[in-house]
Amino acid sequence: MQVYEAPIRDMRFVLDELHEDDGFGNVEGFEDFDGDMTAAILEEANKLCRDVLLPLNWPGDQQGCRIENGVVRTPDGFPEAYRQFCEGGWASLSVDPKWGGQGAPHALAKMVEEMSCSTNLSFGLYPGLTGGAMVSLEAYGSEDQKNFYLPRMANGEWSGTMCLTESHCGTDLGLLRTKAEPQEDGSYLVTGNKIFISAGDHDLTDNIVHLVLARLPDAPAGVKGISMFLVPKYLPKDDGSLGDRNAAQATAIEHKMGLKASATCQMSFDGAKGWLVGKPNKGLEAMFAMMNTERVAVGIQGLGVGEIAYQSAVYYAKDRLQGRSLSGVKNPDGPADPIIVHPDVRRMLMTMRAYNEGCRAVTAWVSRALDAEHASPEPEVRERAKDFVALMTPVVKALFTDLGHESAQLAIQVHGGHGYIQETGIEQFARDARIAQIYEGANGIQALDLVGRKLPDRMGRNLRSFFHPVSQYLEDNAGDENIGKMIGSLQQSFGALQLSTGHIAQKGLKDPEEAGAAAYDYLHLLGFVAMGYCFAKAAQIAHLKLAEGTDDEAFYKAKIATAQFFFDRLLPPATARFMAITSGKSSMMAMPEDAF
Repeated sequence: MQVYEAPIRDMRFVLDELHEDDGFGNVEGFEDFDGDMTAAILEEANKLCRDVLLPLNWPGDQQGCRIENGVVRTPDGFPEAYRQFCEGGWASLSVDPKWGGQGAPHALAKMVEEMSCSTNLSFGLYPGLTGGAMVSLEAYGSEDQKNFYLPRMANGEWSGTMCLTESHCGTDLGLLRTKAEPQEDGSYLVTGNKIFISAGDHDLTDNIVHLVLARLPDAPAGVKGISMFLVPKYLPKDDGSLGDRNAAQATAIEHKMGLKASATCQMSFDGAKGWLVGKPNKGLEAMFAMMNTERVAVGIQGLGVGEIAYQSAVYYAKDRLQGRSLSGVKNPDGPADPIIVHPDVRRMLMTMRAYNEGCRAVTAWVSRALDAEHASPEPEVRERAKDFVALMTPVVKALFTDLGHESAQLAIQVHGGHGYIQETGIEQFARDARIAQIYEGANGIQALDLVGRKLPDRMGRNLRSFFHPVSQYLEDNAGDENIGKMIGSLQQSFGALQLSTGHIAQKGLKDPEEAGAAAYDYLHLLGFVAMGYCFAKAAQIAHLKLAEGTDDEAFYKAKIATAQFFFDRLLPPATARFMAITSGKSSMMAMPEDAF
């Protein structure tokens, strides 16, 4: 059974209490989004996601998308839910008001995004792709393009996609073959085939704005010869009404293991009319504005699935009677005790809970930096926030999706045989979550991006945005009686991270394969240190609140218990990744190819 109630109390905690000292506050333009407003928005979002999106999740997975007479149809109930979603302003929550958005901080919008990812990940991709396309257009589009397209995308009338992948190239976009021929009227005719295009076609909006990567006739080879083009499904007239159908068509829907209610399309552009976005041969730069936004969003997808997997597993563990507690009968009036009494079930539930709370805490930290990067009145803060976001984007994408999928697998295990059959809806979580480790740059690519680009950038400046606050916190709180053991564990893992960083810097300069061999373990180590830092702060705050006296005693006690489990059970294995990192590449790369 799929069970969900938004963890609003924890969301409020990470938004309002945990990161007050991160230096990313006092952002201009968000004065209206005070505590009361934030609480009201989270409550209303929970109602929509729980009562409208969740009931469509499993049926949508069973029905899937289909093509009828050349028209892509989403599952029953999706068009109506999409209209309700857009009419409520949820699709434009963090969009600039000048385009018709709500102007909410990213920190709040990411919490709402988590809810939609928990309750219906397939549904969430439709407005999510549109938001990413808007980011790219706002950053690189002409004034005419922005004024014409962004308001219609913000209100949900039109949606957006990103069209990168071709059958022969995914990550290596330098190999793409799609062409764009310039026309006398300033437009271009785009020709080529794309695959794996999320929301490539559907029946939720009147028009779809495709952002397509293609090559101009005189483009240089490789990634330096890629341009980006705006190619609408229907050619709009000057007043915004729809004209002729463009030569852009979904030729098939991909048959996927999960996300079956998301229309992932094969797209054919056969001389489709489009317009250049940004400068010629600078399309990759424009597309990365969207991709970086989407990579953080994909990380939230992992968190969202992890949260509903956890809640569903808890519900089952409290209801399922099986065996007796090792410490004595806990349910004397029943034939057996609920399985939540068993240590191994507790291990799985606590692991999921700690993953979710840790990822949510890091999400709030990174999204506060996103807000500061764009809206802080202080140049130094904007620059530091930009560095931090750059460093943490691959970590959020890769670590959160790895942990989200692990939580989905643990939920299946808690359910036993009932988790393995479709009717309970639990195995859907694992199928849906699995793609998040692959798309928007596979997690191994994220790790390479972290060690190959983000660490050495400007002599390690990105890393200082993370190392400095953690180091200062450890120094300032070494003698804290309440969390001294946690501080010691964090110090040990942070030391392992520092030594790993030095190892990669030294070995990677001489041999890039050494850095590549260490990359995946390094990303996880950095991510777990970030979660450990957040958990230590959370436990410290909880102890202070309990000492002062609070009406929310149960929440703060649970926060301390979860933090203690993280430091006892989850951080030590992550710290041990230092041993794998420093072991080098030899055992990984020594075997001849023909021996595999």
